[in-house]
Amino acid sequence: MLLGTWNLENLMLPGDEQGAPKTQAEYEAKVEALASVITALDPMLLGVQEVKQEEALADLVEAVGGEWHTALSRHRDGRGIRVGFISRTPMRVLRDTRMFADRLRPVQSDDGLQPGEHDRETSRGFLAVELDAGGGPLRVAVAHLKSKLLTYPGNGDKRRFHPHDEGERARFGAYALYRRAAEATTLRALADELLDGDGRERDVAVLGDMNDVANAATTQMLLGPPGSELDRERAFLKPDLGDPLRLWNVAPRIRPKRRFSRVSFGRAELIDHVLASHRLVRRLTAAGTGLPDLQEEPLELPSVGEDPTDRVGTPGSDHAPVWIRVD
Repeated sequence: MLLGTWNLENLMLPGDEQGAPKTQAEYEAKVEALASVITALDPMLLGVQEVKQEEALADLVEAVGGEWHTALSRHRDGRGIRVGFISRTPMRVLRDTRMFADRLRPVQSDDGLQPGEHDRETSRGFLAVELDAGGGPLRVAVAHLKSKLLTYPGNGDKRRFHPHDEGERARFGAYALYRRAAEATTLRALADELLDGDGRERDVAVLGDMNDVANAATTQMLLGPPGSELDRERAFLKPDLGDPLRLWNVAPRIRPKRRFSRVSFGRAELIDHVLASHRLVRRLTAAGTGLPDLQEEPLELPSVGEDPTDRVGTPGSDHAPVWIRVD
């Protein structure tokens, strides 16, 4: 069984909206490029990010071919993009939420907000589903946390990608971090629901574009009790009281030369993650980025900069899929 996550980079119908392909030909080239990767990946379940319309996702699975089931969150961000799943087997939606976790206060996200106008919701919805994985039920949540890409107020609805000064850059960097930390806390609360205190007996995965690396504080918050990780073999193999509540990041099982899913300003980063429960991670046989058959080859990705509109109309995605295989 192979399951994974992939940021599809603005999968949306052609038009004038931000990030959308300008022509039908550009759109068809993008769908074809994405479909070729999914066909080679051959997942049982794939969490996806940056999907706008149901029609666009339907076009993608039609291009892949075969029978697929899809699910999309109802909750979009300001550009209309959201998270979802494609699956070879039927799914049951367990949760589709964007409200911050209980007792978590609203966060500041802009200079101009007045008291009482702070954000109480995640950037995009978190979607959790359950499906039959052959050996019993599998529960999976997909997320897309707040980007490290900073944007600043412009004229009307337009946003700037460059700050007026370094003070503005620092403030908006802090706002983005506030939000991503709140979103990570909220996602961990959803993971707690899926685990239900019984990760030794439940197959649970939390995956998506977490927009930071494995050792970042926001990513670490998702793991639960500290102590056991895949790169600490003695701790991993020794049972402890945290096992029923813990999630394991599979990053250490990815080959070092392939341990990245995006290139930003020329720097390779693993910002897309798959986290697995105790029962699931103990059956892990492989993990990787890109295509499973090419793990010995270099992974080539475009380098992205401050202005995401530079890639409008480009086929494929600026992210690589991240996946795991389990018995």
